[in-house]
Amino acid sequence: MSENEQLKQAIEYAVSAGYQLDLEAFQFLSTIAEKENPTNLMEQAIKYLRDKGEKQVFIGKELLEKIAKEKVPSFFEEQEKVALAISETTVISQAKKRFKPLAREIPSKIKVIEDPTDKISATGELEEYLEYFRDRFNRLRKILLQRMDTRDAVNSIRSAYSASPNTRLKIIGMVTEKKETKQKILLKIEDLDTSITVLVPRNASRQLMEKARLLLHDQVICVSAVKLRNNLLIAEDIIFPDIPQRTPKKASEPVYAVLISDLHVGSKTFLREEFRNFILWLNGKYGNAKMREIAGQVKYLVVAGDIVDGIGVYPEQLKELLIPDIYKQYELASMFFEQIPDYIEVIVIPGNHDASRKALPQPALSREYAEPLYEKRPLKMLGNPAVVELHGVEFLLYHGRSIDDVVVSAPNISFQQPEKAMRLLLQCRHLAPIYGAKTPIAPETKDFLVIERIPDVFHSGHVHVMKYENYRGTLLVNSGTWQEKTLFQEKMGLEPTPGIVPIVNLQTLEVQTISFI
Repeated sequence: MSENEQLKQAIEYAVSAGYQLDLEAFQFLSTIAEKENPTNLMEQAIKYLRDKGEKQVFIGKELLEKIAKEKVPSFFEEQEKVALAISETTVISQAKKRFKPLAREIPSKIKVIEDPTDKISATGELEEYLEYFRDRFNRLRKILLQRMDTRDAVNSIRSAYSASPNTRLKIIGMVTEKKETKQKILLKIEDLDTSITVLVPRNASRQLMEKARLLLHDQVICVSAVKLRNNLLIAEDIIFPDIPQRTPKKASEPVYAVLISDLHVGSKTFLREEFRNFILWLNGKYGNAKMREIAGQVKYLVVAGDIVDGIGVYPEQLKELLIPDIYKQYELASMFFEQIPDYIEVIVIPGNHDASRKALPQPALSREYAEPLYEKRPLKMLGNPAVVELHGVEFLLYHGRSIDDVVVSAPNISFQQPEKAMRLLLQCRHLAPIYGAKTPIAPETKDFLVIERIPDVFHSGHVHVMKYENYRGTLLVNSGTWQEKTLFQEKMGLEPTPGIVPIVNLQTLEVQTISFI
């Protein structure tokens, strides 16, 4: 059995006995595993606690050291020799490599622009669903009418019915049906009053056919068409709300934002050691001189959800949990977060694995479940989605659950290409266009998922694949994961890209990545 397997076995033994390890205890256990089976050490430690009648939940480093000194004295002799050798060069080493982060001297500049947390009020009544779709349609129609090529759209679909045959016109509607054959695509679109059928014919241009194939259910579009005698519209163009080409806002100071998501603390596949190295890097204690230089300019850490693995999120999840208690999952996560330097601002939104309601929009993480995160160090807790300005650069933060639906519905988009799905969401100007699919959406009276503001950076996660691209001046970043491939991902054929961290220079919006794998 390998050292890693022995270590996992020891931790599983502790968890099954009702105990957890703090971070220092885990690190000590990892180190001593070279000399001693950690499960034997854990058995002795738990026996000691029970014999003493101790009722603590966490096993600390001090207890493990006490037990280990009796069982593995040679380990401590070697440690003392190493410590002595290090002490002889400590002064020289510190003088050459002292970490002086530039970001410590730069005041943070955070402005929360949109946060749904205190605005959520849906009860699930029928009237709320009607209000929700009215609000979605009206918001997206307003965005469409801001385009130069849609300002001559008719006021309503009913106006199209009264137009003469062979009239060219533009109408705005929501896609409620889409039927595709090899030769044509038939659409039904509706507004607040009525609906009409639109045909994308077999002789349509390649560009028009590609647009039609990308259409998602419940997406709001403008159709440029010719009306026939039977009130059928023949499409000549399909216009998405989309975002215009623009120059993004940038910071005036040399600060960086690190974007991460999908830690899944509590899972057996959480990359604990790699994430520990990431935290050490933020503290200037990991990596080469170039990496340390980058770390010194990090002012913001943005976490796009799934801090923990949660409980009961998917079938048979319990088999893959190292910590089957959501309170303790957040307790362990908080131990990592409290080690982040205090001058780095940490912004956190929830994901579908976190202790928040599952339907979008989600409020900020529940203090009831995630109390340790609130207590260990200051964090900026926001809902999902949220819009925040960091040093003048506007970020749209969204966990990314609806990427699942986009991948299934749109051609030529896969889980390995989350940036393409994010691009389509921007083109739709909506974070979850499809209603009633995998992504649960609450019928709020305001649709918080409409992308009214054009972000400088669109940060998402969820699919565990790190990718980024620039689309019309907006930087799209999917920040990957800190979890190894799960059994579910293996069945889906998904290849995650764990431990690769995208870092955004807010002065230039250029991205560089560091791998901790």
